[in-house]
Amino acid sequence: MQTVQKSSAKKAWAKAFQKPATEFPLTPLSIIEGEIPASLNGTLYRNGPGRFERGGISVGHWFDGDGAILAVHFTGGNATAVYRYVQTEGFKEEASAGKLLYGNYGMTAPGAVWNQWLKPIKNAANTSVLALPDKLLALWEGGNPHALDLQNLETLGKDDLGGLDGGAYSAHPKVDSETGEIFNFGVSPGLNATLNIYKSDATGKITKKAVHQLDGVPLLHDFVLAGEYLIFFIAPVRLNLLMPAIGLSCFSDALEWQPSKGTQILVCDRDLNIVSRSETEPWFQWHFSNAYMDDSGAVIVDIASYEDFQTNQFLKEVATGETHTASKSKLARVCLNPQTGKVSNIKTLFDRHCEFPIVPQQNVGKFSRYTYLSTVKEGTDISKEILNSIARFDHQTDTITEANFGENLYPSEPIYAHNFIFTVVYDGNSDSSELWIFDADKLNEKPVCKLSLPSVIPPGFHGTWKDA
Repeated sequence: MQTVQKSSAKKAWAKAFQKPATEFPLTPLSIIEGEIPASLNGTLYRNGPGRFERGGISVGHWFDGDGAILAVHFTGGNATAVYRYVQTEGFKEEASAGKLLYGNYGMTAPGAVWNQWLKPIKNAANTSVLALPDKLLALWEGGNPHALDLQNLETLGKDDLGGLDGGAYSAHPKVDSETGEIFNFGVSPGLNATLNIYKSDATGKITKKAVHQLDGVPLLHDFVLAGEYLIFFIAPVRLNLLMPAIGLSCFSDALEWQPSKGTQILVCDRDLNIVSRSETEPWFQWHFSNAYMDDSGAVIVDIASYEDFQTNQFLKEVATGETHTASKSKLARVCLNPQTGKVSNIKTLFDRHCEFPIVPQQNVGKFSRYTYLSTVKEGTDISKEILNSIARFDHQTDTITEANFGENLYPSEPIYAHNFIFTVVYDGNSDSSELWIFDADKLNEKPVCKLSLPSVIPPGFHGTWKDA
């Protein structure tokens, strides 16, 4: 009798999540094709989860994986790279024990329920990076950032930035390229959470802090700088704090979509004082692209928005290597009056599923003609595939310029520097990773350079560029 082999439903990207990522020391990178632009002199940093299991037990959500940093140093037409896990206390304890010990966003701590009460959730240091003059911060919005050496990525320990007082520091700080000021926030949970807003100098040291009350405990991942304003869109997702508090649920499973609350809008000035509060129609967003004030004094805000919170379920499934939840976003533009917070118009700019929208750093908080983003190729089944393309949206012509990726190639968030776009690409055909560099004005042409990376870098989240 002939045995019929059952084909796997998993897509090519799943292989990147099947085994822990392998660190590598400072290593010269070989060129696959093209050449490294001689003008590049600085470092590309990227952060993302690199390990999704220990002792045969898997984490509960993509957000739970241990953070691992890639640094690619460019100088004189050459590139060297280093890839290291952030040595958090939780990472070191679990590595020593050979098993998972802590709960996190999408999982409770292993063992009996009472075990949840004895352990805090693990700081995974896995979401983004902030490059300061003398250190790199690995960011994770549930707690303090971890400081790392800019060159070799040695973990130096948690960093309080001179004023966090043990509080959370979001993964999406906004840097004013003219003043060097850094704005960020953190949320402190409680029956009603508090929003802690921070202003720092160019070294990262906190110089001013403000605390504002929130409605319930929302999921607040990002915000936006718009000229003289800081703007928060608080989506109608609320944490049922009781369940994780008594150890019967992880945070992810205790988040409830409550569209009747609408999206709350909080506008603050650069002194961190509230200017206005308002409410508009419900949506969810993880990420903003940018914002700016137009000539009329209105604020224009661009976001990757979702109609509901199904995105959280999809991202939970990613860590398993097999997804089945369709969750579509779009690039949307919101126009509001900052003095009242009232929304006057919402329109769709780009209706294909997209994420990780960015503008050049020098345009943060100001008008930017171009937005670069991760998206999916036409015809992609978004319930089965992760992001598999990158594109540039031209706000002057309302047109898209898209890069060309072959089958089973998965680019990460685009990062802009010196009119180049960098993206780490996972090749599901060969189970390998590469760094592609595009001319930012010729995104639809072949990359100017492709570099081979020594080991697989699992698809991750956010990165940045720092000039030498």
